[in-house]
Amino acid sequence: MIWEVIIIRVPKTVSSRLIKEVPKFQRILDKAKSRDVNESDTVTIIADILSSVFGFDKYNEITSEQAVRGTYCDLAIKLDDKIKYLIEVKAVGIDLKADHLRQATNYGANSGIQWIILTNGISWEIHRMKFSQPVDHELVFKLDFVSINPKKMEDQEKIYLLCKEGTASEAIEEFHDRAQMVNRFMISAISLTQPVVGTIRKELRRISPGLKVTEEEIQNILVSEVIKREVTEGEEFEVANKKVKKVSRKTETKPAQPNVVQSVPPTDDKPGG
Repeated sequence: MIWEVIIIRVPKTVSSRLIKEVPKFQRILDKAKSRDVNESDTVTIIADILSSVFGFDKYNEITSEQAVRGTYCDLAIKLDDKIKYLIEVKAVGIDLKADHLRQATNYGANSGIQWIILTNGISWEIHRMKFSQPVDHELVFKLDFVSINPKKMEDQEKIYLLCKEGTASEAIEEFHDRAQMVNRFMISAISLTQPVVGTIRKELRRISPGLKVTEEEIQNILVSEVIKREVTEGEEFEVANKKVKKVSRKTETKPAQPNVVQSVPPTDDKPGG
């Protein structure tokens, strides 16, 4: 994610809490990993992190009793009687794998809950469910808890997205929406539009007067030699390209605004009167 262009305002109270609590749990997680604690003990540590670091009420907003089709996910975050996150926890010494993610996203798909967290306490992956056909998911961001610097604003912003204050204000939704607008697929799609290609053609002809080059030729060069192939193909590029084309069509069909000349009210005054 391009954190530099997505500004998240972290309240001072949250900033102070992170600076105080994060180092404490970094030490706890390091020791837990060295002791190779089991999954149950890791869940206990995660619950404490959710309370002390992320600010959730340990007794009213963090639950291990969230049933999903006859089974229970490890933890869930509930605000205003609504589940915000399902959390799948693995033992601190186990690396997160695709099978773990599949189990977590199955919980999300079966419960209709959009946000899924997969974590071993050190690695945190935040996924967003796509309730399309077929159901899918996307990785929105991830962080390494033991390596973050709680005094560094960029790291505070990542944690804030999962804090109670950020959850209540739907900060992660806003982050996701803005990140969708500022990514390589969107920039790639915009780069291939007529206004951009036309500007490149204009600049080339300004640099070399009389140069004969078409917009189609420039577009082909952009696709084959300038922009990486991976960002001009696939579902993510198609989604971005549709958004760009939709906006372009609206712009093209929007009627021009007529010049409005304000009428001057008549007057009975005569010159010199």
